[in-house]
Amino acid sequence: MSSSVVLEKILKSFERYYTIKHSETDSVTKPFAAEAQFTSHTEQYFLVHAAKLSESDSNEFVYFYDCKTLSCKTLSQIDSISWNDGISRVKPYFGHRNSDVTLVIIAEKIDDDAFYKIKKLKHSKSYMFTFKGWSNFRVIALETSTGRISYNRLGKDLKKTIESV
Repeated sequence: MSSSVVLEKILKSFERYYTIKHSETDSVTKPFAAEAQFTSHTEQYFLVHAAKLSESDSNEFVYFYDCKTLSCKTLSQIDSISWNDGISRVKPYFGHRNSDVTLVIIAEKIDDDAFYKIKKLKHSKSYMFTFKGWSNFRVIALETSTGRISYNRLGKDLKKTIESV
Protein backbone atom coordinates (compact mmCIF):
# COMPACT_ATOMS: atom_id res chain seq x y z
CA MET A 1 0.00 0.00 0.00
CA SER A 2 1.41 3.43 -0.89
CA SER A 3 2.11 6.00 1.78
CA SER A 4 -0.46 8.46 0.40
CA VAL A 5 -3.24 5.85 0.66
CA VAL A 6 -2.19 5.03 4.22
CA LEU A 7 -2.15 8.74 5.06
CA GLU A 8 -5.73 9.16 3.85
CA LYS A 9 -6.88 6.21 5.98
CA ILE A 10 -5.13 7.61 9.05
CA LEU A 11 -6.69 11.04 8.46
CA LYS A 12 -10.13 9.41 8.28
CA SER A 13 -9.56 7.86 11.71
CA PHE A 14 -8.67 11.29 13.11
CA GLU A 15 -11.49 13.33 11.56
CA ARG A 16 -14.14 12.40 14.13
CA TYR A 17 -12.47 14.31 16.99
CA TYR A 18 -9.94 16.55 15.24
CA THR A 19 -10.18 19.52 12.90
CA ILE A 20 -8.10 18.49 9.88
CA LYS A 21 -6.38 20.75 7.37
CA HIS A 22 -5.07 19.26 4.11
CA SER A 23 -2.11 20.75 2.25
CA GLU A 24 -4.08 20.82 -1.04
CA THR A 25 -6.97 22.94 0.26
CA ASP A 26 -5.78 24.70 3.42
CA SER A 27 -2.65 26.45 4.59
CA VAL A 28 -0.52 23.81 6.28
CA THR A 29 2.93 24.28 7.78
CA LYS A 30 5.56 23.22 5.26
CA PRO A 31 6.68 20.38 4.67
CA PHE A 32 3.71 18.53 6.20
CA ALA A 33 0.94 16.87 4.19
CA ALA A 34 -1.77 17.64 6.76
CA GLU A 35 -2.41 19.00 10.23
CA ALA A 36 -5.03 18.21 12.84
CA GLN A 37 -6.06 20.05 15.98
CA PHE A 38 -8.02 18.87 18.99
CA THR A 39 -9.39 21.29 21.57
CA SER A 40 -11.23 20.50 24.80
CA HIS A 41 -12.60 23.01 27.31
CA THR A 42 -14.25 21.98 30.58
CA GLU A 43 -15.66 24.04 33.44
CA GLN A 44 -16.91 23.05 36.88
CA TYR A 45 -19.52 25.01 38.81
CA PHE A 46 -21.02 24.96 42.28
CA LEU A 47 -24.83 25.15 41.98
CA VAL A 48 -24.84 28.17 39.59
CA HIS A 49 -22.66 29.32 36.69
CA ALA A 50 -21.52 32.36 38.62
CA ALA A 51 -19.79 30.10 41.16
CA LYS A 52 -17.14 28.66 38.86
CA LEU A 53 -14.79 26.28 40.65
CA SER A 54 -12.38 25.54 37.83
CA GLU A 55 -11.82 25.46 34.11
CA SER A 56 -9.45 23.40 32.05
CA ASP A 57 -8.22 23.56 28.45
CA SER A 58 -6.45 20.73 26.63
CA ASN A 59 -5.09 20.96 23.10
CA GLU A 60 -3.27 18.68 20.71
CA PHE A 61 -1.57 19.70 17.49
CA VAL A 62 -0.88 16.81 15.09
CA TYR A 63 1.44 17.03 12.08
CA PHE A 64 1.35 14.38 9.33
CA TYR A 65 4.45 13.83 7.22
CA ASP A 66 4.40 11.66 4.09
CA CYS A 67 7.59 10.68 2.21
CA LYS A 68 9.29 7.95 0.18
CA THR A 69 12.40 7.61 2.37
CA LEU A 70 13.00 8.97 5.87
CA SER A 71 16.61 9.72 6.80
CA CYS A 72 18.04 10.95 10.10
CA LYS A 73 18.57 14.43 8.65
CA THR A 74 14.95 14.69 7.49
CA LEU A 75 13.74 13.33 10.82
CA SER A 76 15.68 16.01 12.71
CA GLN A 77 14.24 18.74 10.48
CA ILE A 78 10.60 17.70 10.77
CA ASP A 79 11.02 17.03 14.49
CA SER A 80 12.24 20.58 15.01
CA ILE A 81 9.63 22.18 12.74
CA SER A 82 6.68 20.34 14.29
CA TRP A 83 7.75 20.99 17.90
CA ASN A 84 8.51 24.67 17.36
CA ASP A 85 5.32 25.32 15.39
CA GLY A 86 3.18 23.46 17.93
CA ILE A 87 4.70 25.33 20.89
CA SER A 88 4.17 28.66 19.13
CA ARG A 89 0.40 27.98 19.14
CA VAL A 90 0.21 27.46 22.92
CA LYS A 91 -1.42 30.21 24.98
CA PRO A 92 -0.68 29.32 28.61
CA TYR A 93 -2.85 30.72 31.41
CA PHE A 94 -4.05 29.40 34.77
CA GLY A 95 -6.88 27.39 33.16
CA HIS A 96 -4.55 25.77 30.62
CA ARG A 97 -3.90 22.09 31.37
CA ASN A 98 -1.82 20.80 28.47
CA SER A 99 -1.04 21.34 24.80
CA ASP A 100 0.65 18.34 23.23
CA VAL A 101 2.42 18.14 19.88
CA THR A 102 2.23 14.93 17.85
CA LEU A 103 4.16 13.96 14.72
CA VAL A 104 2.86 11.11 12.54
CA ILE A 105 5.28 9.94 9.85
CA ILE A 106 4.27 7.67 6.98
CA ALA A 107 7.18 6.56 4.81
CA GLU A 108 7.69 3.77 2.32
CA LYS A 109 11.22 3.23 3.68
CA ILE A 110 12.77 4.37 6.98
CA ASP A 111 16.55 4.21 7.39
CA ASP A 112 17.61 2.03 10.33
CA ASP A 113 19.37 4.96 12.04
CA ALA A 114 16.22 7.08 11.80
CA PHE A 115 14.06 4.16 12.94
CA TYR A 116 16.00 3.88 16.20
CA LYS A 117 16.36 7.64 16.62
CA ILE A 118 12.56 8.01 16.71
CA LYS A 119 12.51 6.06 19.99
CA LYS A 120 14.87 8.61 21.56
CA LEU A 121 12.99 11.78 20.51
CA LYS A 122 11.75 13.67 23.54
CA HIS A 123 10.55 17.23 24.12
CA SER A 124 8.60 18.69 27.01
CA LYS A 125 7.93 22.13 28.36
CA SER A 126 6.21 23.39 31.49
CA TYR A 127 4.67 26.83 31.83
CA MET A 128 5.30 28.58 35.14
CA PHE A 129 6.28 25.31 36.89
CA THR A 130 3.12 23.62 35.47
CA PHE A 131 0.80 26.16 37.14
CA LYS A 132 -0.10 27.22 33.60
CA GLY A 133 0.13 23.74 32.11
CA TRP A 134 2.67 21.76 30.11
CA SER A 135 3.44 20.41 26.66
CA ASN A 136 4.75 17.00 25.60
CA PHE A 137 5.90 15.57 22.27
CA ARG A 138 4.67 12.30 20.76
CA VAL A 139 5.96 10.75 17.56
CA ILE A 140 5.08 7.60 15.65
CA ALA A 141 6.36 6.39 12.28
CA LEU A 142 5.04 3.70 9.94
CA GLU A 143 7.14 2.06 7.25
CA THR A 144 4.54 1.01 4.66
CA SER A 145 6.79 -1.42 2.75
CA THR A 146 7.35 -3.67 5.79
CA GLY A 147 4.68 -2.58 8.28
CA ARG A 148 7.29 -1.72 10.92
CA ILE A 149 6.23 0.90 13.48
CA SER A 150 8.52 3.03 15.61
CA TYR A 151 7.44 5.43 18.34
CA ASN A 152 8.77 7.30 21.33
CA ARG A 153 7.59 6.61 24.89
CA LEU A 154 4.56 8.91 24.66
CA GLY A 155 3.75 7.85 21.09
CA LYS A 156 2.92 4.31 22.17
CA ASP A 157 -0.72 5.35 22.66
CA LEU A 158 -1.02 5.91 18.91
CA LYS A 159 0.11 2.40 18.01
CA LYS A 160 -3.42 0.90 17.92
CA THR A 161 -4.69 3.68 15.66
CA ILE A 162 -1.84 3.20 13.20
CA GLU A 163 -2.06 -0.61 13.27
CA SER A 164 -5.77 -0.52 12.50
CA VAL A 165 -4.96 1.04 9.12
